[in-house]
Amino acid sequence: MSGFVEKPEPIQVPGLVHLHTGKVRELYRNEAGDLVMVASDRISAYDWVLPTEIPDKGRVLTQLSLWWFDQLADLLPHHVLSTEPPAGAPDDWAGRTLVCKSLNMVPVECVARGYLTGSGLAEYDESRTVCGLALPEGLVDGSELPAPIFTPATKAAVGEHDENVPYEEVARQVGAETAAQLRQATLAAYSRARDVARDRGIILADTKFEFGFDGEALVLADEVLTPDSSRFWPAERWEPGRAQPSYDKQFVRDWLTSAESGWDRGSEQPPPSLPQHIVDATRAKYVEAYERLTGTTWS
Repeated sequence: MSGFVEKPEPIQVPGLVHLHTGKVRELYRNEAGDLVMVASDRISAYDWVLPTEIPDKGRVLTQLSLWWFDQLADLLPHHVLSTEPPAGAPDDWAGRTLVCKSLNMVPVECVARGYLTGSGLAEYDESRTVCGLALPEGLVDGSELPAPIFTPATKAAVGEHDENVPYEEVARQVGAETAAQLRQATLAAYSRARDVARDRGIILADTKFEFGFDGEALVLADEVLTPDSSRFWPAERWEPGRAQPSYDKQFVRDWLTSAESGWDRGSEQPPPSLPQHIVDATRAKYVEAYERLTGTTWS
């Protein structure tokens, strides 16, 4: 059992139809047919959406996504039409709302990896492959790959794992031409973002993108290159052969699996609320990622 510890009731706004409650975002449709995405401060770990929120997290994700959309604009069009909250929306929606084109979404998580870690490392240790792609001997946790690789995954419902799949399976599902477009776009966007992050002292180990079609045009959608969708490592502390310090929710994961939390991850019991010091440390890590990447102070 997993999912929401406490599933929230969506806020009702005149002129908006609520479509979906995700791990972090609420999705609506407005009267013009556009999508309205609102990033909450929810945080998830181990397939659970936790009962404790991280202040400012939704705004950090939204503002960092907007910054990255600008960095990638000459490579790929994006889906954002406006950042203005709809009339009648709560004041709290300011800074966390994106009004977006409604796209024909591709049902694939488009993952690019430049370094070996996570589920890729687990597969590599078993077979010297990641998503069926052969890799050289001698790689360890945190190793830089000879070149970035496209390692797609199926999209899972809240409370379930995305599942890595071979490229051939993506081609079977969406067609060879679309699969090739996805791979090219994913690796181009990753390579650009890796170089931008590297100039700011951050390693972009891996990231996932989502794409949709606006007619014949492939369009970048959802959030991009945030600590929720990417592994960012401080370059000065990179040391292959161990788990790397990361700009993400590792404080939350570590506390949940600690004796202090008292939670048994293997049980069917939902995880407990987070203590304040974990909330504060996690918020600080999200803000630090934003500030180091954008070069601006969070306010």
